Amino acid sequence: MIKHLRIDNRLIHGQVAVGWQKYINAKAIIICNDKVAADPIQKMALPLAARGSKVLVFTLAETLKYEKENPDESIFVIAKFPQDALDILKSGVKVETLNVGNAAPIAGTKYVMVTKSIAATKEDAVIYRQLAELNKGKLTSQIMTSMETIDFLSALRKAGL
Repeated sequence: MIKHLRIDNRLIHGQVAVGWQKYINAKAIIICNDKVAADPIQKMALPLAARGSKVLVFTLAETLKYEKENPDESIFVIAKFPQDALDILKSGVKVETLNVGNAAPIAGTKYVMVTKSIAATKEDAVIYRQLAELNKGKLTSQIMTSMETIDFLSALRKAGL
C-alpha cells in the first residue's frame, strides 16, 4: 500500500529526504513520473539528493507494479504533477495519505499562487478536485511534517480556482 502520496514538482529536496521519509518510515522513496523516469540524468541525480535513502525513479506502470509486488511495504511516492497522482488513484491502488507538497510555478502557464509554495492553474484545480473525489472528498497540504495541515480545496477556492 502507498502509505504517503505527495505531489511535489521539486521531487527530492531536504524536506523530503530528511523529514518526510523518516516521518513515514518508508524503506524507499519512489519518484513517479514517466518523463523523469526516461531521463538518465535525473535517474542518476535524484538518488544523490536523498542523502543515502533508497530512491526508485519509476514510470506510472513501474510504480503500480512495484506496489502490487510489495503489498506489505510502506511505500512513499512522490508524484511530480497532480496528473501523476490522479493516474495512481484511478488505478485503484490504496493510498493512506494524499498530500499536496510543493508546486513551483511553471513558466508560460497562467498560474495562481494558492499558497506561498504552491502554484496552480485552472487545469490543475480540476485535477485537484478529482483527486479529492477519489480520496473520500479530502485533499490536504502540508509542506513539512512540523507544519499545520491545511484543507487544500478551501485554499483553491480562496485563490479563485
